[in-house]
Amino acid sequence: MRFLLDDEQRAFAHSLDALLSAADTPSVVRSWGAGDHTAGRALWSRIADAGVFALAVPEAYEGVGPLPVELAVAFVELGRHAVPGPLVETVTAAALLTEPGLAKRFLPGLASGETIATVAAFDGPYSSHGPYSSHGSYALDGDAATIHLAVEGGELRLAQAHGPGRGHGPVRTSMDPARRLTRLEKAGGEVLATGPQVAAAAAHALTWARLATAAQALGVGLTLLDRTVAYVRQRSQFGVPIGSFQAVKHRLADAKVALEFARPLLLGAALTMDPADVAAAKVTACEAAYTTARTALQLHGAIGYTAEYDLSLWLTKARALRTAWGTPGECRETVLR
Repeated sequence: MRFLLDDEQRAFAHSLDALLSAADTPSVVRSWGAGDHTAGRALWSRIADAGVFALAVPEAYEGVGPLPVELAVAFVELGRHAVPGPLVETVTAAALLTEPGLAKRFLPGLASGETIATVAAFDGPYSSHGPYSSHGSYALDGDAATIHLAVEGGELRLAQAHGPGRGHGPVRTSMDPARRLTRLEKAGGEVLATGPQVAAAAAHALTWARLATAAQALGVGLTLLDRTVAYVRQRSQFGVPIGSFQAVKHRLADAKVALEFARPLLLGAALTMDPADVAAAKVTACEAAYTTARTALQLHGAIGYTAEYDLSLWLTKARALRTAWGTPGECRETVLR
């Protein structure tokens, strides 16, 4: 099994890195978290033009995929730059809408970036945001999404927003301020599909969601490590950089090993797309990112707790992604099954 990227895949990663580096993503993230989606939508269009969402869409529906390895490569870069928005959810929607009539209706828009999708569930471990209620569930960035998909039992439908507003329900911020949660109605909306095929599509989509989340988390962890290494070289105590202290070196080395161990698991899972492999990659990458976030916070000291400091954009995302699309316990249970 090949775990190394080829030249074309590496070039794709470098091109995305260059695109996102020029986009000043920290300011985009802060605007998005404040409810201003103008800069975020412009960046979304550039990401779509680069072909990221087309990787999850078959060629028959104006995509170039499905190409899970390339998608994982792309989402690592999206995580490295903390790009906001329902990125994983849009990929999940593409995996959900596999029935030919639905695919023809929705997938071209998802591939081109014209359609921004979010997904909510009202039962089972499929939900990424819970908790469930008798009235509705929360979907990521529903105030920015153009379509809202809901999965409940054997039914897939376009969900209706809960409560008054501009086409969406009340908004909550999660532990990551840039991950805005919108409440959707439990009932109503156009039914898109019913029957056993919905459960099969949901399971398939969950695998794609976990793969994209794992890749995004790995990217988040890599940036946290890079920023912390740069910081400990600059911050001094007792007249020397704190990066020269053995204890600091050990913490950073542990974080580096954890992230590098997650990378081949992620690429291997993208090759097989086996639910157990993807679940293992998801829990490993997310735990590595979370461990790196704790290390970064400790080594930065008090400034690491400051919301105005850019490090916070990655710290909060690492914690949120850890439980998105399956907690560590749920992912381990999938592996054991």
